[in-house]
Amino acid sequence: MTDREPFRTRIKVRHYELDTLGHLNHAVYHSYGEVARLELLERSGALRGLGNLAAVLLETHVVFRRELRAGDEVDVTCEAKFGSGKTFKMDSNLIKPDGTPAAEITCTLGLMDLEIRKLVADPRGRFEAAGADLKLLSTSE
Repeated sequence: MTDREPFRTRIKVRHYELDTLGHLNHAVYHSYGEVARLELLERSGALRGLGNLAAVLLETHVVFRRELRAGDEVDVTCEAKFGSGKTFKMDSNLIKPDGTPAAEITCTLGLMDLEIRKLVADPRGRFEAAGADLKLLSTSE
C-alpha cells in the first residue's frame, strides 16, 4: 500500500450540465472522468513520445453515490492500474470538497497503433519508454 494520493483535478458543475431533475446529467459524469484522464495523461508526459500510438477508451462504468447540482465543485481523481496484456485500467472518484463521494468511475483502456488500428501489448512499458512519469500515473509504482 502507498501513502501517495492519486492525481486529482477540481471541476465546477455548470448549469447547462444539469438534467430535468436539477442534478448533473448522467453522461456528464463520464465527461468529468475523461477530463481527469486526459489531464493526468498530459501532466505525466504519457501523451508525448508515443509516436503513432494513442490511448483509447474500451469500457467505462459509473456508480452514482450522491447528486451534484449547479455550482457544486467536485474533485475528480484518476489513477492508472497496469497488469499484463494489452489493456489497463484508469479509475476515478468524484469527491465533494467535504469528502462525500459523488461517483466512482472505472474504465478499461488500451494503446492503439493508429496505422494498423490494433491494440499494442504492454501499455505500461510503452508509457515508460515514452518517458511518462509512472509515479504520477499510478500510486502503485
